[in-house]
Amino acid sequence: MSGPGIRAQRQQALARRKLFPFAALSASYFAHIGFFNPYLPLWLKDLGLSITLIGLLTAVQAATRVLAPYGWGWLSDHTGERVKLLRFCAGASLFFSLGLLYPGGVGWLALVLLLMFVHTSAMMPMSEAALAHVVSNTGAFDAKRYGRVRLWGSLGFLVTVFVAGAWFEHQGMQSFPVWAVCSLLALNVSVWWLPDQREAVHHDSPHAPVWSVLRQRSVQWFFATVFFHVLSHIGIYVFFSLYLDTLGYSKTMIGVLWAVSVLAEIVWFFTQGRWLPKFSLANWLFICAAAMVLRMALTSWLADSLLALLLAQVMHALTFATQHTVSTAVLSHHFPGRLRGRGQALYASIGYGVPGVLGALGGGALSDAWGLSSVYVLSVGTACVACLCAWQFKRSN
Repeated sequence: MSGPGIRAQRQQALARRKLFPFAALSASYFAHIGFFNPYLPLWLKDLGLSITLIGLLTAVQAATRVLAPYGWGWLSDHTGERVKLLRFCAGASLFFSLGLLYPGGVGWLALVLLLMFVHTSAMMPMSEAALAHVVSNTGAFDAKRYGRVRLWGSLGFLVTVFVAGAWFEHQGMQSFPVWAVCSLLALNVSVWWLPDQREAVHHDSPHAPVWSVLRQRSVQWFFATVFFHVLSHIGIYVFFSLYLDTLGYSKTMIGVLWAVSVLAEIVWFFTQGRWLPKFSLANWLFICAAAMVLRMALTSWLADSLLALLLAQVMHALTFATQHTVSTAVLSHHFPGRLRGRGQALYASIGYGVPGVLGALGGGALSDAWGLSSVYVLSVGTACVACLCAWQFKRSN
């Protein structure tokens, strides 16, 4: 093999090695999320709390995503120290999770969850910004390399959502706090594997034009699409396990249904480099929103059918995995360089923070009044609004 060919192979191998720590971080972070988010409502129910209180406590996570990610994103953009900040957030999350072992009341739980989520909610935007920087080093967002890293997060989620479901089915929910501490310990191990590199900070332009980007019509329609799309998804994130439990599905089957959705997203992340070029990013956003309408309709009106639920969960490949990758690509285009952290933070706040609060609190009130199925009926409507916004985003581009 010629000299240039050998050098090219070495460069490719070096590029892959740079991604290994990000894959480990993604796997451990989503392994924590894979048991924590699906089974937190069931643990709170096991403690004897009402659905309204469960909705309030789960809304704490979304509430921290409203402001905390932007604060951390601003700090990481202005210091370039994303890795150091990630390590601090991971350590603080582990420390505060120890509070779950103490049998306090609702106020204590709310405080512990608030302190945990203020730090864990910051980790994904910062790590996504760091990863986007690595996979965009040629100037363009590399969806194939991004997908090959992000699928490890899906694998981590898959393992814990399935194993935890089977564990809690046979052992009960009492060990939930121990699971939280152990999973965050693993997250701390992985975050210290990241290379401690500092991104360049350009002090000659201290005020990066975030507001000038947000004034662009296409960016406004993009964030509107994300807002209503994720708002439609909140019924899955917050109430799906409770919904299945009330319908008589076992905790093992609940874990299986969560696992099916994650398997679908893994397949997408692994193969997305082949499919994404077939349509524009704007067209993909519209397709994802349309798929969300169908998914919520199946979940609302045909939930007694396991086959319908399986089909709805398979659509997670579109409603989450595709939508997330496309959103990351759009953000990389509109928020490059030292705007990257704040772009990801705005995505977390507008896309997951505000919808999470509205969905958790509103969903809890709806469930008390008309049952959990009403949450998914409303989600059909918000998914239709997401379709209209995605269409306007397409027109503005």
